[in-house]
Amino acid sequence: MTSTGYEVHEHHEFLAASERALADANLQLALANLGDTLGQRNRDAFRAFAGSDAMRDAARRIKDETLADLDRHLATLDDSVRRRGGTTHYAADGDEARRIVLDIIRAHGGRKVVKSKSMTTEEIHLNPALEAAGIEVVETDFGEYIIQVAGHRPSHLVAPAAHLTASDVATILSPRAQAPLPSDANQLAQFARGQLRHEFATADIGITGANFAVAETGSIVLISNEGNARLTTALPRVHIAIMGMEKVIPRWDDLPVFLKVLARAATGQKLSVYTSIISGARQKGELDGPEEFHLVVLDNGRSRILAGPLRESLFCIRCGACLNACPVYRNIGGHAYGGVYSGPIGAVLTPLYDGLQGNEDLPHASSLCGACQAACPVRIAIPELLVQLREELHHTPAGEGFMEGIAYKTWAWMLRRPWAYRLATWLATRLVGRWTPSGWLRRLPGPLGGWTESRDFPAPASERFRDWWDREGRHGT
Repeated sequence: MTSTGYEVHEHHEFLAASERALADANLQLALANLGDTLGQRNRDAFRAFAGSDAMRDAARRIKDETLADLDRHLATLDDSVRRRGGTTHYAADGDEARRIVLDIIRAHGGRKVVKSKSMTTEEIHLNPALEAAGIEVVETDFGEYIIQVAGHRPSHLVAPAAHLTASDVATILSPRAQAPLPSDANQLAQFARGQLRHEFATADIGITGANFAVAETGSIVLISNEGNARLTTALPRVHIAIMGMEKVIPRWDDLPVFLKVLARAATGQKLSVYTSIISGARQKGELDGPEEFHLVVLDNGRSRILAGPLRESLFCIRCGACLNACPVYRNIGGHAYGGVYSGPIGAVLTPLYDGLQGNEDLPHASSLCGACQAACPVRIAIPELLVQLREELHHTPAGEGFMEGIAYKTWAWMLRRPWAYRLATWLATRLVGRWTPSGWLRRLPGPLGGWTESRDFPAPASERFRDWWDREGRHGT
């Protein structure tokens, strides 16, 4: 398999990357398999769950209430973590988060880190920083392990290697095996498991994300189907958990709500195979667990988003359901979006975290069909958020092209002059409308051609309403 670049690098040109993705037959095969599995499982799981609507409403309500008083809940979480012997660190941005993690590792003389899957560590580009400091980093989630070996970025929130087929994975891992591996998922997973067992036993530091953090108890919750998160937290001497500040939930009783909706939304399961609840460092009398526990709470633009009109984007629980439902994602995959987060929610989060400049195409990477909102377990109104971003984009220098500006000004000039509007519509019906019996223009000339490169343009009617009304309407026919 050959790399075209967008699997590795961020912040490329979205439209060009999309064209490459659409022309990649192997990627299209992988995406077809994804849509036929995770997407269908999500729909089936919620359909079979009698209380799904009430549970989704409850999850949304908890998220809304938590964000409305986030400072208090984070303070409670801090107190609870400290009571359990842990340490809480607050990072304003990715630079500070990386510095905190490196300081902890260096204080313990750490040389090897094992990691479980974490989109937050991807967001702050933790792995390159650790490797640059001479620290060995081993991803232990099967999908993350594959793409680490391949040198790719994650292409999905839940299935980071969703852009790869089994044959691709065999090709990637065979050099590690020093022999050709079969394109069989079970045998490939067995090989990876054998490779990773030794890494757990020899690691100094375990790094995880956190699906949720319970403020009341100081517990972080890790949800997986592979068991690697449990080994990552139990065997190394030091456990570092890194989470976005929006991951906190207030009470222990809130947790079952999210466990029920997350598993169904992400993989179509009633409950994930492993739910690990970590409450601080190893206590007296306990047989396993880390000697030290550190929780890094990341802002990285979240407080700014919380104070703005798109705060609802912070409801996201990173389940990936909107990706599986989105017709755009299912045709181009995750890498084309150019950021850590892809799909509909990524088209919202990437401009919010990284800025609209350089991400101008992302708010338009949606048909606004609403499939993402229907699939979302906390009912985030993603189409509305995308429209708000489009409005913000319109007020930036990049939001209106030169020709678009001329078109709007010309249109406004005509609307203020009825004679000009009548003349323009008369010319449109005579010169265009009568010669397009199909009702569609397949190709527009000059700067207007950008529209018809990807869709047809509705042709003017062959007769103006004004003319029809003069002839028929006034007689009541």
